[in-house]
Amino acid sequence: MSESVLRETLRRVQDVIAKETGAPFQGDAEKRLENALRTVASDSGDPLRAGNFLSSEVTILLADLRGFTSLSAAYPAGIVLGVLNQFLVKMSEIIFQHQATIHKFMGDSIMVLFGAPIAREDDVKRALVCAVDMQIAMDELNQHNKQAGMPELFMGVGINTGTVMVGLLGSDLYSDYTVIGDEVNLASRIETFSLRGQVLVSQSCFDRCRDFVETSEPVDVHVKGKAKPVCLREVLAIPSLQKVVPRQEIRRSPRVEVKIPFTYQVIRNKIIMPGSYQGTILDISYHGVLAETGRNSSLIRKSS
Repeated sequence: MSESVLRETLRRVQDVIAKETGAPFQGDAEKRLENALRTVASDSGDPLRAGNFLSSEVTILLADLRGFTSLSAAYPAGIVLGVLNQFLVKMSEIIFQHQATIHKFMGDSIMVLFGAPIAREDDVKRALVCAVDMQIAMDELNQHNKQAGMPELFMGVGINTGTVMVGLLGSDLYSDYTVIGDEVNLASRIETFSLRGQVLVSQSCFDRCRDFVETSEPVDVHVKGKAKPVCLREVLAIPSLQKVVPRQEIRRSPRVEVKIPFTYQVIRNKIIMPGSYQGTILDISYHGVLAETGRNSSLIRKSS
């Protein structure tokens, strides 16, 4: 990247910052921004050239509004767009405060990168703090909207850490900075499991910050594209910063009535006893089944 291009890029970034915050970066903050741009451009082969991809460990944060479709149907377009823009502006401010990159807006969703294009040692920790701050800000926004007679918004967040391919995709006519890989897809799958006000993280993300964050017990879930279950944890708090996630919703697993016969054997003291028995599964939920064993017509509820 030439000096003139770098200066023009710096000017454009400063314009965006000034538009969102009221003033551009100055002094030391402006110098850090310029150094970050120089770092991106200084690698051999110019990674900012289209088609030039690098393998990098990135933490991906995906945030998505819950119930936005029904909200759009219940309120005039002007109110909906106003609330949505308020949400995007506030979340953008928090994301930039934590030195992350907004990869893209996808309707009522935000995809955020920590570790690309600039990698830092504390990328995972900053991603977690960012997610918690986003949920705290959503709670504050909802309190303000409620007082103003505006509709409330709720958000779910999923975070995953892994190795992806990063770079520019396209041509000289049009190119876009992007991240590609299975870890990006997994981040998206994790986000879909999150409830209103919830932050879910993958095992790989938790392994890099287990002494920094307080989480729930691990839960194995089955996700599309994965043969084996994926281990997820819910972020509850960041004790060292005295930050607590304001939960909004508790998962309630619906039960589906079925009638599925099965065969089983009894195990005692880790020994399989002789003989087989017949039973019937009466209902199924995500967390387990209710079955009639056939032995003295007893009912057994088994949770996974």
